[in-house]
Amino acid sequence: MTTRSQRTSYRDIRDEIARRIGDQVWKPGSLIPGEEALTVEFGAARATVNRALQELARAGLIERKRKVGTRVSLNPVREARFIIPLVSQEIEASGMTYAYRLLSRAERRASRADTLRLEVEPGSVILHVKCLHLADGEPYQFEDRLINAAAAPLALDEPFQAIGPNEWLVASAPFSRGEFSFLADRPSSEEADCLKIKTDAPVFVGERRTWLLARPITFVRMVHPQSHRMTSTL
Repeated sequence: MTTRSQRTSYRDIRDEIARRIGDQVWKPGSLIPGEEALTVEFGAARATVNRALQELARAGLIERKRKVGTRVSLNPVREARFIIPLVSQEIEASGMTYAYRLLSRAERRASRADTLRLEVEPGSVILHVKCLHLADGEPYQFEDRLINAAAAPLALDEPFQAIGPNEWLVASAPFSRGEFSFLADRPSSEEADCLKIKTDAPVFVGERRTWLLARPITFVRMVHPQSHRMTSTL
């Protein structure tokens, strides 16, 4: 229980609410306590609590409606201008049959390379998952993902045998901001082997990092054969 001597600034209140959402103390779609209850819990002025909630609403983590209350967003970052669909939905929308294959799953301490990709401290616990997404039985996307265990601790209990990490994260680890990069590249030998292409063949790569406020959640490298086409609707 938080005492009145703690968390009196709007930033501390904002960060604590974001932590509870990230840890699923308050699950997506659920109502959170009202301003009056939060004012009592944190020992802060109602205006301070209101400011914290306003920032979380702008970040897309919560939705506020008069006479209804405040809910945890089902779809974080609702005002995002660039939407990345789940790969399963992307494949099925094109009329093909989706299949998923887990290639490897390892829990370990972050290496130097991991710290550069995921922006975590050296030695932090991370989950490294590699998987393959298929369309009509043919390789569609090679996914290489790092998950920060401190930001998504429940991922350590998920085997990812039946569900891919992206789909799991969308449902279990809301984010407040993301960074997207797209590039042409050459595949690694592992990527080429999984995609059934030559190592000198060009590939289409998408890289994405997400954060819950200042806390990194995941980094993913998604590799497609050169025939892949990405379409965005404005």
